[in-house]
Amino acid sequence: MQIAMIGLGRMGGNMARRLLRGGHEVVAYNRTRSKADELATEGAKAVGSLAEAVAALRAPRVAWVMLPAGDPTDQALDELAGLLSPGDMVVEGGNSRYTDDLRRAPRFAEKSIHYVDAGVSGGIWGLAKGYCTMIGGPKEAFAAMEPLLTTLAPPQGYMYCGPTGAGHFTKMIHNAIEYGMMQAYAEGFAVIEASPYKDDVDLSSLCHLWNQGSVVRSWLLELAEDLFRKDPNLSFLGPEVEDSGEGRWTMLQAIEQAVPVPVLAASIFERFRSRQANSFADRVLAGLRNEFGGHQVSKPKS
Repeated sequence: MQIAMIGLGRMGGNMARRLLRGGHEVVAYNRTRSKADELATEGAKAVGSLAEAVAALRAPRVAWVMLPAGDPTDQALDELAGLLSPGDMVVEGGNSRYTDDLRRAPRFAEKSIHYVDAGVSGGIWGLAKGYCTMIGGPKEAFAAMEPLLTTLAPPQGYMYCGPTGAGHFTKMIHNAIEYGMMQAYAEGFAVIEASPYKDDVDLSSLCHLWNQGSVVRSWLLELAEDLFRKDPNLSFLGPEVEDSGEGRWTMLQAIEQAVPVPVLAASIFERFRSRQANSFADRVLAGLRNEFGGHQVSKPKS
């Protein structure tokens, strides 16, 4: 198939490469032209604008947007809405909130342009391993884009999840589960690191062991194995943990539906905590313990 890949960052660039290697024709656009030119050396057609990207495609056109959620994506979609024709398809594959799809899709439907939301998981390993992809939107659009999905995903690695928003909704839940899994691993390794067996247990080897039939085996443990092999003390890392939005959105969704999500909530709050090196809350706790019990308090770090 022929496709325009809009946005050639860590995900979009390698998705374009995987499509090229699968025999598809890729029109590459990025605000930083050098990334498109780099892909041109691998067989893509580099263009300098969205208008050029659309003009380079044969009807019915497919434009896949892989940009940061929010204004960058909205701006690109606004422009594409004025460039694409009836029967064309736009795929929004960034980490957008599913409610954004519900807002955007009617505008494209009015022009008889298919709007598809794609939740894409695979990170920097997707080029080699494939991209697990969750699709929302019209079923006929899903059927039309299956050759692309077959190339992008590993075997059995893509799924039609439902109407508009379902792809990003299921990806949101996927990432929320990921938050909890990573928090559980982190806490477990922290207990080992603080234990009398700290100097005896090789954490990299333990990760490898747990992936041999253990009920906690996972790809995250494979990544942890590599991480601990680099430096068992992780001294090259800082403690601050960011969040990209999906965990917050899932927690808000759970609140709206009165669904308890204590693991997710705790994992999000721990991420917030990681960014507060001199937490006011911790100082309140220490101060109260000192006030009622005379417990020792530490001095501020210079």
